[in-house]
Amino acid sequence: MQVDAFSRTPLRFVVLIALGGVLLTGLSGCKHSLSPDVMATVNGKEILRSDLEKYYKANLGDNPQEPSPEQANIVRLNILRQMIEDEIIQQRATKLNLAASDEDVNAKLTEMKAPFTQEEWDQKLKQRNLTVDDLKRDLRRSLTKTKLLNKEIESKINITDSEIGTYYAAHKAEFNLIEPQYHLAQIGVTSMASAQAGNLQNNKAAGDADARKKIQTLHNRLESGEDFGAVASNFSEMNSASNGGDMGFVPESQMHGDQEVYNAIGKLKPGEITDVLPVFDGNGPGRRAVGYAIYKLIAREPAGQRELNDPRVQQAIRQGLREGHAQLLKNAYNEMLHDEAKVHNYFADEILKQGAQ
Repeated sequence: MQVDAFSRTPLRFVVLIALGGVLLTGLSGCKHSLSPDVMATVNGKEILRSDLEKYYKANLGDNPQEPSPEQANIVRLNILRQMIEDEIIQQRATKLNLAASDEDVNAKLTEMKAPFTQEEWDQKLKQRNLTVDDLKRDLRRSLTKTKLLNKEIESKINITDSEIGTYYAAHKAEFNLIEPQYHLAQIGVTSMASAQAGNLQNNKAAGDADARKKIQTLHNRLESGEDFGAVASNFSEMNSASNGGDMGFVPESQMHGDQEVYNAIGKLKPGEITDVLPVFDGNGPGRRAVGYAIYKLIAREPAGQRELNDPRVQQAIRQGLREGHAQLLKNAYNEMLHDEAKVHNYFADEILKQGAQ
């Protein structure tokens, strides 16, 4: 495992969007004793065709490409699998009295709407074929899952000083900076329409104009004094959002790979932010802009060995070990819950029956 605040994080992100552009090509009703509208059951709880199709339509986005029936049903199967796994989690949370409250949901909804006018917000819902009730349902399930994992996983992880010392001894060379490093944070949005099923929780932009408007709104909020980490956590579409936008330490040589960003960051003092900058899908003349980003310079670090008594070293190791432990425990926890659940996927049964004919 490599854990390192001075990791070689790519400066330009290739924005990976799941473009599952598919059109409705429904199968015949599932032949089982339940209603043909039942796609699966989880401990007797039904997952209905109407709910599957709602997420499926949201997954279409604005992609005009018509897929084959096989491609369409592959997407359906993937969405249904996610719905089954989510239902297992929701039932566990309900059993432990950890379901999100109306207050939790309304607070999150208010936070999400903050960067937009009512007209813009309504348009975003329309683009994703969602109603406010749909979104509240998804928010409730997402917040409930977070509460469950915090209680069952996160609260039980304790990284000791001994573990940190052991890791440092085995990876000391990773903390020897052979060149200057830049500790950066990032807020980024994609200009490509999201195809994530029914999900507005990350406030994904719906196109280039939407992305420009969103990133400029976020930049204005930062300029007015809002906390960078909070804005990144709530509105950034990059993987670093879960860490408040923290990208870790980027080597100076790597930053030279994007001269525009390097020049912009090079003018900053620690704590300052760049203007809005384009994000590209690679280097060279054929690259294309796929989004926009704002960078914050947290610190510049000269070359040299960082010792264990450096608080930043300890924090980097602690965070990395914690994330590794959490991922392992979450994977095992999900497997345990799945083993305990009684699941039947009638949609998969029907596909197999049709394939055998």
